[in-house]
Amino acid sequence: MSSSDALLQALLTLNRVQAQELLAAARAEHSPLEVIEHLIRPALEELGHLWEGGDCALSQIYMSGRICEELLEDLLGEVLEDDPPAPENAPPRLAIAVLEDYHLLGKQIVRTVLRAAGYQVRDYGRQDVETLVELVRSDGIEVLLISTLMLPAALRVRVLIERLRAVTPNVRIVVGGAPYRFDDQLWREVGADAVGLSAGDILAILERLEVKP
Repeated sequence: MSSSDALLQALLTLNRVQAQELLAAARAEHSPLEVIEHLIRPALEELGHLWEGGDCALSQIYMSGRICEELLEDLLGEVLEDDPPAPENAPPRLAIAVLEDYHLLGKQIVRTVLRAAGYQVRDYGRQDVETLVELVRSDGIEVLLISTLMLPAALRVRVLIERLRAVTPNVRIVVGGAPYRFDDQLWREVGADAVGLSAGDILAILERLEVKP
């Protein structure tokens, strides 16, 4: 059994101790981001498949996400502390959110990468379409990053973008998460400006969009 398969089983049985031991063993040989990309991410993606196929409960999805979030805090330490307030007119106005999904882990990983690179980013957490549109409009956000794990949430991005374009036509949308890796054209279909296939992609995407820290 691979390490990611073992982590998947630990998450399905809500065995936090076993999950913590697996991460500790992986961390002894790899960097935190390598542990995330090669251990945590595959396990969570498989959980998403199981849920979509009716083979695990939503409660397992939710609780496994909470376990991974706690483990991620241990793994990355102080990098995940709350952001200091940004100056009122500090460019770029960058925000990140999870849209109607139950996993915040992908968002937290990307946020960590951004903070390490010197970006200030507003973290909206988990939001529905209407609330997120209002937040983007009222905060004058220029670039919005959306993380999803489940296909229904990824498809809802189309609705979000349509609403955003009506009130803030210049906002640029970057999407990421498992559904966009499985279908390499989905990001175009929902109307996004760019897609990230791993957390590390975000820096190159922002450079391409000419967004600097």
